[in-house]
Amino acid sequence: MTTTFAPMAALSPLDGRYRRDLAELAGYFSEAALFRYRVRVEVEYLIFLSRAQGIAFVPSLDSHQQARLRALYREFTDEHAEAIAAWDRKVNHDVKAVEYWLREQLEGFGLTHVQEAVHFALTSEDVNNLAYSLLVRDARDMVMGPAVGQIIERLRHLADTEATTAMLARTHGQAATPTTFGKEINVFFMRLRRASNACKEIKLTGKLNGATGTFAAQVAALPEVDWLKFSKAFVRSLDLEPVLLTTQIEPHDTLAMLCDALKHTNVIMLDLCQDMWRYISDGYLAQALQAGEVGSSTMPHKVNPIDFENAEGNLGIANALLEHFSRKLPISRLQRDLSDSTVLRNLGVAFGYSLLGYQRTLRGLQKIAVRHETMQADLMAHPEVLAEAVQTILRRENYPEPYEALKNLTRGRPLSLELLREFVASLTVREEVKAELLALSPERYTGLANRLALLRDEQAFGGW
Repeated sequence: MTTTFAPMAALSPLDGRYRRDLAELAGYFSEAALFRYRVRVEVEYLIFLSRAQGIAFVPSLDSHQQARLRALYREFTDEHAEAIAAWDRKVNHDVKAVEYWLREQLEGFGLTHVQEAVHFALTSEDVNNLAYSLLVRDARDMVMGPAVGQIIERLRHLADTEATTAMLARTHGQAATPTTFGKEINVFFMRLRRASNACKEIKLTGKLNGATGTFAAQVAALPEVDWLKFSKAFVRSLDLEPVLLTTQIEPHDTLAMLCDALKHTNVIMLDLCQDMWRYISDGYLAQALQAGEVGSSTMPHKVNPIDFENAEGNLGIANALLEHFSRKLPISRLQRDLSDSTVLRNLGVAFGYSLLGYQRTLRGLQKIAVRHETMQADLMAHPEVLAEAVQTILRRENYPEPYEALKNLTRGRPLSLELLREFVASLTVREEVKAELLALSPERYTGLANRLALLRDEQAFGGW
């Protein structure tokens, strides 16, 4: 589908400034896409009715007829969407508009004898809940997952190549026990991989049980049909998990779970962006120069970490929406209120800001290069980080109060390797212990960081 649109006139930046970046999401969350998914549900339901035993008033549809019906959503066009929208303006009901449009198509196909089976015994929510579950699942699997997978793969590459790159760590913003850049990147690799798996594993649910979830119309018309079995089979035919016990609406519990899982993925991504921002600020990372790009309108030298900053802002907006969705959508007064309707229409906004955050994060990661010399120089300028190692070895030797001795030597004051060596020389310990202490060096005091940088203790996974 291609729709003429003037981005400069858009109210939302997703449909304006960032429209080209997010074009693929329009196929899942636009108004036209929602119509298409509703048509898909109505068509598949009609075909399912025609195949079901005990529903004699719906004649069988041959393979050619079924293919023509499925082409209505598989080859859905802007013209189709506009025709349904015209019906919507006429009847002021978007699901009924789909039904009337589909009846028109059946007439054109010479299938007027099955027109009354369209939307048989359904409430609008039967169609809507299935359509939303399908479009959200498809957007997750086809767009969001691959985008996160690219970031995961980039992090894996960085972790591998920088596994032994020693780096000063900071806890509470202060110099701390050294690590390696690869190990720190691998932390994010593993976290995002777990989060992406959690998103993928959520099985979205759907319901087909009538106006208040009692199958009343179905039983009144065809009491001999096992409608519980029929409902489960139809929902499963869409590769969704059936829910039989509901009010008028599907309770949105699994959709809320997905929103929470996506929000958690975004939180990890935010953490990554903020750390990358700091590493750039500290000079640990250089950014590739972009021809013609301006960093500041007045300071010519600036190369700003704009991708990570942009990602941080967009992920924050996405999470504000996702948090509201997960709190609001599972709540509906008594058997039905419409407060979820307008909220569901904004799912694409949260997905859009999330995707924009992923794209900017990946672009930022692709532009960085490690400044090994800067990392090395900063690490060697902080020999006080060896105090931990010295006092721990002395504990092993049963040296009296080694922690306190190192605290008096190092806390709140500058320390050089020379002063540390003088301290070691003054200790009353065996000469081999002194030699062990004197051999300590900040760039080698990284423990198992180089191995941890390569750790892959879960099944490798590169996206949803």
